[in-house]
Parts: sequence; structure tokens; C-alpha cells
Amino acid sequence: MPLETVLYESGAKLRHVYFPTTSIVSLLYVMENGASTEIAVVGYEGIVGISLFMGGDSTPNRAVVQSAGEGYRLPAPVMMQEFNRAGPAMHLLLRYTQALITQMSQTAVCNRHHSLDQQLCRWLLLSLDRLPSNELVMTQELIANMLGVRREGVTEAAGRLQKAGLIHYRRGHITVLDRPGLELRTCECYGVVKREYDRLLGPDPAHAANPIPWRYTGAAPHREISG
Repeated sequence: MPLETVLYESGAKLRHVYFPTTSIVSLLYVMENGASTEIAVVGYEGIVGISLFMGGDSTPNRAVVQSAGEGYRLPAPVMMQEFNRAGPAMHLLLRYTQALITQMSQTAVCNRHHSLDQQLCRWLLLSLDRLPSNELVMTQELIANMLGVRREGVTEAAGRLQKAGLIHYRRGHITVLDRPGLELRTCECYGVVKREYDRLLGPDPAHAANPIPWRYTGAAPHREISG
């Protein structure tokens, strides 16, 4: 799943759902003038394409690969066949959907009421929660598009975090040096989202078990699951 690959466009019929493994996917709302803002982020904890099993076969948002990596792609009929069994998979998907709705709602609150520094900290932490790494491969322009702000604002905010020793930024790479420091600087929105994900899906053991920094070095293809 190469960086900035569009998995589906607004209004398009969903023919697949995606399960990121080492990649991150952003769900974006696109305005009529072309401007976009991220409404949620999905990593190895989730699925891209919840509208398929929530009663519709399309969605008003766009799904874009935010951080390159791998993932699984499942054809829509196979997904619906498993969901309609009304077994454990269905219940897990519904719990995940509730968690994702919380993230979307809290993102709207954060964008309206909190500073850009706090939004950037929240965004970095949510992204880190979805990667087995302390490094993000993305440009400041991409981050600005995700947050719906000017690139200059992201440059200034990232500069303040770097000066404080919380991150190290070089072209296209952000390395988090002090995660606890980011958690102290962010707003309550990150904690609200994380607690809800932990409550509904269980705490994520991956970061405790795999503290070794990891870097994606190439655009790996996704893998198809045929059923």
C-alpha cells in the first residue's frame, strides 16, 4: 500500500474492505473546493470500509494511505458473508465501529477547540498507536492536509516540538523521541479516544512487546484475501 494511494473516493461503490497491517490509512472529508480534512485514522487495529456492513455500499469520505506499508484486501461479498453469520466477527466489527465513531467525534471537537500544537500531538500519538514503530514517514504538507491547516502552521508547531526534544524531523521522516512528553502536551481528546478503543477492543499489547524502532523502506503491495 504505497504512500498517498487512494483506496476509495467519496461516493464510490465499495468493492473491497482493507485491513492495514504495517500501514496507516486516513479517512478524509473532501469539500467542494477540493480542500480536505482528516476525520479518522485506521491502522492494524481496524478496518477500512465500515459503510459496507453498516447498511450502505458507499461513503462520503475518501480513504488515503497516510503511511506506506502492507495490508490485506478482502472482497466485499466475502466480508458480508462473514458479517451476516452474526457471530464473533460481527460483534467485533460493531465494537470497532463504535470506537471509530468516537474518534471521528473527538477529532471534530479537537479541531474546533484546541491549539494546533495540541492537535499535532494528538495526531502523532494516534498514528504511533497504529504502527509498531516510533517513526512516521510523511511530509509536513501531508500532515497539513490531514489536519486541514496551512503547511506553515505545521512547520512552526513541529519546530516547537523538536526544540522541546519531543520529536526529530528531517525531510519526510518524523521520529518521536519522547512519547510521555507528547502525552503531556496533547489535549484530553487523545485520552478519550484511546480509553474507548481499549474499552471496546482491549488494550493493545503490541507496543509493550515490540519496542524496537521500525522503518518502512519500500512500497509493499497489499495482499488479497479471496475467501
